This record gives sequence, structure tokens and C-alpha cells, in this order.
Amino acid sequence: MSLLEVKNLKTYFHTRAGTTRAVDDISFSIDKGEIVGVVGESGSGKSVTCHTMLGLLPSPPAKVEGGAVTFDGDELLHLPPPILRAIRGKRISMIFQDPMSCLNPYLTILDQVAEPILTHENVSREEAERRAIEMMKKVGIRDAEQRARSHPHEFSGGMRQRAMIAMALVTNPDLLLADEPTTALDVTVQARILQILRDLRDDLGVAVLFVTHDLGVVADVADRVVVMYRGKVVEQGSVLSIFENPSHPYVKGLLACRPTFETKYRILPTVDDFLETEEASDGSLTLRERPDATARLAELESKSDPEKQVDDSSEPEPLLEVKDLQVHFTSGGGFLGKPKETVKAVDGVDLSIPKAKTLGLVGESGCGKTTIGRAILRLVPSTSGFVRYDGANLASLNPAELIACRKRMQIIFQDPYASLNPRLTIEQALTEPLVVHRIGSGASERRDRVVSLLEEVGLSSEHLLRYPHEFSGGQRQRLCVARALAVEPEFIVCDECVSAMDVSVQAQVLNLLNELQESRNLTYLFISHDLSVVKFVSDHVAVMQAGRIVETNCAEELYRNPKETYTQELLDAVPKADLETLRKRSG
Repeated sequence: MSLLEVKNLKTYFHTRAGTTRAVDDISFSIDKGEIVGVVGESGSGKSVTCHTMLGLLPSPPAKVEGGAVTFDGDELLHLPPPILRAIRGKRISMIFQDPMSCLNPYLTILDQVAEPILTHENVSREEAERRAIEMMKKVGIRDAEQRARSHPHEFSGGMRQRAMIAMALVTNPDLLLADEPTTALDVTVQARILQILRDLRDDLGVAVLFVTHDLGVVADVADRVVVMYRGKVVEQGSVLSIFENPSHPYVKGLLACRPTFETKYRILPTVDDFLETEEASDGSLTLRERPDATARLAELESKSDPEKQVDDSSEPEPLLEVKDLQVHFTSGGGFLGKPKETVKAVDGVDLSIPKAKTLGLVGESGCGKTTIGRAILRLVPSTSGFVRYDGANLASLNPAELIACRKRMQIIFQDPYASLNPRLTIEQALTEPLVVHRIGSGASERRDRVVSLLEEVGLSSEHLLRYPHEFSGGQRQRLCVARALAVEPEFIVCDECVSAMDVSVQAQVLNLLNELQESRNLTYLFISHDLSVVKFVSDHVAVMQAGRIVETNCAEELYRNPKETYTQELLDAVPKADLETLRKRSG
């Protein structure tokens, strides 16, 4: 008997705009000690499936229209609330997708990681805190004893994700629902988390439902794969069978549009190159493979750029130049004589980016990548050094000059939910920068611009009146890309701008960024923990460790022949999804 069995589950959302079949008659099972990966586009119903199991959806508008979810003999959908609460957080834990919105801003990280232990077990607070700190160390939070007293806003995006993972694992659950658990993590910590999940499976028989858009991670950790599309399961099977011989056109598209170290495409394939969708009046879908899919793939291959060569001698003068940049933060002091501590987030960094080029910046979470991006735009003050943009020293600009300069320099923030105002509709959020910088002759023209931006990033005009909480994580990230493009900038800091996207939308956005770079001569600082994406999009790559740049080179040469041990460690930690590795894993 399976530990978890989902049969014909249907979850619909009933709103004034109509009925959305978020989960539409899906079935799958998980055995004890098995890791099942759930893959699909943003909005395909992956997260809604997990929330339905635990009774976490708001009703209305959500309603379970049918089906059953059986956990260890208990029908979860009909359990009394007290019994469900006893199971939830103890026997079934969940790692939520968006750590910033799921962590309580008023409580310390230690309070929140220890809370499940105190709720479900009869132990002292000291014992709960000891176990919480131990788990925080296991998931890679450095200096856990000191950092445990920090609040969520004091952690980087990757560190907050680790805290969420620690909170879910601290009660040793039987079933772990992991909703994009490694999305915000760098590859070395991701490898550590995946190993923790394997150890839980092998040593304690923990079952894991691993929801992700990263097919490489699924190939590395899962035993079986369930592929979802628009609320339905379109294919499921062993990892090897899915990767070696996919039968559904949607799955073929997902595999093709995933960038790897070996990718030679200049324009990535997308799911639309493989799949035709026809929606009937009753909301049902008909999916079929495009007859010209093979020809389209051959066309993209013919346009491939075998190696992105960079001729340093012919490069123009740098548009952006950073010299000896230092950003230090102090904590403590001023109360009860506590000494001040200095954190050197950025410690003497030199960077230069020529016009219309892309510099990829990689490194572990907390190494200072995001701080560099924000210091360049003067969103955080620098301690010393200078940033020169198009010949102007940004530190010397007065407020009026800085506002004018920010029209030319934009940022796509790492956390899409935290960077979108929850009180503004999407139309208001995208129109605001147009109004501030006096772009567009009136409301009608600005609305047309906003609609055009939404279509560029794969959304439509029907999303204009929605609020940020009504979108999935990947959709919110697309909105942030659209907002950065609204004022037609020359330079964009892309801070993990595709990390929350599924591979199909990621391919669309990466293609869009490349197309915009060619058509508008855009310059990018591309910050990411995904080394495959960085290689695809970048001309040069800089590797950062503990506030310093340890290696810089053109992308092809750095990946082929890394000179620093740390760079090699990052490359070795990337999940392997090639067929040879999968066959070895399958025995």
C-alpha cells in the first residue's frame, strides 16, 4: 500500500471571472521511502495540489470538486481540523515556495524553526532550540548559533530558503511536500539539500513529493516523475524513461528548452515549438504535437552559435566600471555595551561591463552578489570605491540627477513577491514608472504600453486588474521583468531574474533578454546561482566568494578550464541530467 495516494483529485477556483480548473482529475501515488518529482509550467497546478492535500487553500474561492487523498490509510480531505493539524507539520511537512511571505517578520529565525517541535512534541524550549540550531547547521546556515537570533529580513533569499527547509525537516516527517525547495539556493547548498533528502529517504524511509521546474534537479534526486500541464497529469514514469523516451509533446518541449553546459543554441527552443493547444467551450483541452516541430528544432540548430567567442581587443570602452568597491554593514553596539560587528559584504571588487554585453556573476548565497547590484544603483550605500556609469561617477550625482539616471539603469529584484506592492493592481504597478519618468502622452498610451510589456513576457491584458497574490511565483517574476523594461533602460541588473521560472518561461525570458540586448543595445549584470543559465546568457563570467571576485574570464573558457578550485567546486555541484549518468543511477 502506498504511503500517499491521490485519486481523481479536482480543485477548482470559482471567481467572478469564471471557474479555473487548477487541478483537474489527477492521480498518482508515493511509496514509503520514494522521491517523486512533480514538474510543470508555472500555474500548472503543482502548488495547488500540495495545498489541497493539507487543507491550506482559502475556501471560497477554492473548492475540492472531487477525488480523494489518502495518507497512511487516512482520507485527508475529510479529517476533522484538530486531527489534520496534528498530522500537518509533524507527519507531513511542507517547504513553501516563497520564504519571505511565509516567514513571520516579527519572529526570529530560531523561534520559527523551533516552533514545530514545541507544537507537536513535549520537550523543553532549550531542547527545541538545540535541535533547531542543529538542523540549521545541516542545511548550510553558517554561524547558526549567532544567525539564529536574526529576523527574516536580515537573511538573503537563499538563507531564508534554508531556514524554511530546516523548519520542515526539524520534526522528522514521514512525508515531505517540497514546493520549489532549492529554487533560491546556489548549487553547492542545493547539492547539500538534495543529499539531505536522499539520506532521509535511505535512513528513515521518508517519502518526498518534490515540486520543481528544474529538470536537472529532478533527474538528480527523484525516483519517478509526474509531469503536469494546466491542471492535468500528461505523463508519468521513471526518471530514465521520461528523459530517454518522452512520449508527450509537452514533455519533449520541456526537455529541449532546458539550457545545459552543452547547449549550443543561440535561441532556446520553447514548449510552443512542440505543442499545439486547443481549448473547448467547456474548458477542456486538446493537446497535440506540432507537425512542424522537427523542422522548427532543425531551424534553431542551424542558427546555433557553437561557441560564444569574445575578442577582448575589439570590445568598446566599458559602460559600467566598478573599482575597489567596498560595502560594509555594522550590527550590534549602542545597547548594554555590546561591541559592534562589521560584515564585509563586498570587499574590494573590480568589475567592468562593455556596452551591449553581459557579465554573469555567480557565487554562493550570501557572498555579496545582490549587494554589488544594489550598490551599483545606489540602493545601498558603498563604504568606499567608486562606480562610474557612462563616464559619470554615480556617487557625485544629486537626487534629481540620480532619478534621471535611474531611468537608464534598472533592476529586476530577486524576490518578486516582496518587490511588488500588494495594494496595487498589475496595471498600476507597471504604469507607475511610466508616470514617474513622464513616458507616454496619456493614460491610454500608457495602458497600451503596459499591455505590450505583458505580452512580451508571456502574459496578457486579462491580467491587468489582478493583484500580485493572484499570480504564481513564476508569473510574478515575469511581471518584475516587465516593470524593469517599462522605462526602456540601457543597463539592467538581473538579480536572479529567472530563478523562480519554469524552464519553458525561463527560455522565453532568456530569449527575450537576448533579443532586447540586440535590438536596444542593452547591457546586463546577470546575477544567478544557475551556472547553466549564466553560461548561455553571458559574454564574461565573474565568480564571487566571501565578498571578493576570485576569477573572471570569458564564459566558454571559464567553464572549460576553470583556474580556481572554488570555481571547479561550483561546476561539480551542478546536477547531472545526461542519459549516461541517469542509466548509471538506474542500475
